Amino acid sequence: MATHKSALKVHRQALARRQRNRARRSRLRNAVKEYRGALAAGDLEKARGMLPGMLSLVDRTAKCGAVHHNTADRTKARLTRALNRLAAGS
Repeated sequence: MATHKSALKVHRQALARRQRNRARRSRLRNAVKEYRGALAAGDLEKARGMLPGMLSLVDRTAKCGAVHHNTADRTKARLTRALNRLAAGS
């Protein structure tokens, strides 16, 4: 464990950041799970309504550094592609 005053502060900051990032990633994962559930159920209208909010949430999560921007871009592409495939199949 750190003993210098500055190292203790950095440790406290790291704990707070980790907690915030875990919450942000969890919120993102839960939203993606709900969106994919709508797709699996074939609820095209619900999925279409959720997509803009999902893309915004992914961007916000990446902006604050909880996920890497490439991960965010890949996630957005996969979510959009899944909706387009469902729409084409209908």
